Amino acid sequence: MEMSGTRTIAADRETVWRHLNDAETLRACIPGCEELTGNPEDGFEAVVKQKVGPVRATFKGGVALSNVNPPESYTISGEGKGGVAGFAKGAADVTLAEVAEGTELGYAVDAKVGGKLAQLGSRLIDGFARKMADEFFDRFKARVEGPEA
Repeated sequence: MEMSGTRTIAADRETVWRHLNDAETLRACIPGCEELTGNPEDGFEAVVKQKVGPVRATFKGGVALSNVNPPESYTISGEGKGGVAGFAKGAADVTLAEVAEGTELGYAVDAKVGGKLAQLGSRLIDGFARKMADEFFDRFKARVEGPEA
């Protein structure tokens, strides 16, 4: 599954970059994230609970950053195992560009699922993934632009 998009965030590129590398911000923005520990240098460990169609799962896995080019871009990749529900793994290339309104955040995602999740069908999985991406970026934008930013 592949998807891409952009979001304009009313903040300078350095501020957006700082939030993209902050464990607390990421934990608050990832839908269903119950735990996120670690740091950008060594990687993050996460626990995420989700319901996809009839399948409920708790995914545990790691996230790593590569191709880091502050404050312009990085690749974030990870894999989570959800027991009998299966697994999800993927990577996203994230770019930040200065624009008149602040910063344009671009992303291109390539992800795969296996196990029971893969049996749900690509239309359901793709719709779920788009919903999760939208929710993440809506939360991220609100947090970066919010009063505590």
